[in-house]
Amino acid sequence: MRIFGRRSEVVPSPNIWYHADVYERENQVQDVDDEIWTHLADVAPWSGGDVVDVGCGTGFHLPRFAATARSVVGVEPHPPLVRRARERVEGLPSVTVLRGTAQRLPLPESSVDVVHARTAYFFGPGCEPGLREVDRVLRPGGALVIVDLDTGVAPYGDWMLADLPRYRAAEVDAFFAEEGFTCRRITTRWSFLDRRVLEAVLRIEFSPMVASRAVVDTLRLNRQGAQSLELPVGYRVLLRRKPVGLLRASEPLTGHGTLAEP
Repeated sequence: MRIFGRRSEVVPSPNIWYHADVYERENQVQDVDDEIWTHLADVAPWSGGDVVDVGCGTGFHLPRFAATARSVVGVEPHPPLVRRARERVEGLPSVTVLRGTAQRLPLPESSVDVVHARTAYFFGPGCEPGLREVDRVLRPGGALVIVDLDTGVAPYGDWMLADLPRYRAAEVDAFFAEEGFTCRRITTRWSFLDRRVLEAVLRIEFSPMVASRAVVDTLRLNRQGAQSLELPVGYRVLLRRKPVGLLRASEPLTGHGTLAEP
């Protein structure tokens, strides 16, 4: 799980910050049936629009957006990841990678149609500064779409809760509902070519004890002799649109519960 800190603080993401190559493999095995992408294209279409990927990491998702978007900006706080993302999109003139945080996006007001954040920063209470910042950069009618893991889907959700005993899914769901988000739960399929990749990915996502349990559980889920190792993983796709014609972009959107700056 990638975590960006509250306000100006940036909390290291131990998986991608310290294991970027393994995290690349993890991105490759996730959602192999494109369930999330299909839903995103339906609820927050980006074709011909201006897109921002908050917490873009090494830029894995940037080329996907760039295929049809007018422009794409990846925002990432960790300099080594910024460099890797820039190398990835070097041949894509419509894509820019900037160093920045969710709380201080390096973008003008009302300049973006879609803000995408996948397992980065927006995890519930405490992310209000980032929500306000997104409201600032979105055009009226623009969409913020947050893709986060769903602890209610076993077995991955059980492993998450084993490492995060204080996490309260109901409180997180209530927070986003109060902030005006709709939620769509999607169960995807992760597919690993072999046990070596499976173990490498799970060991950067969980503590050693939970990771060992996760490997064993996944092997039990798969039949002996299977060509690949498959794992169901649930996500929550949260969506909120900026109201049209109500307030200037720099003003707090009190209609959906966003707080004014102190």
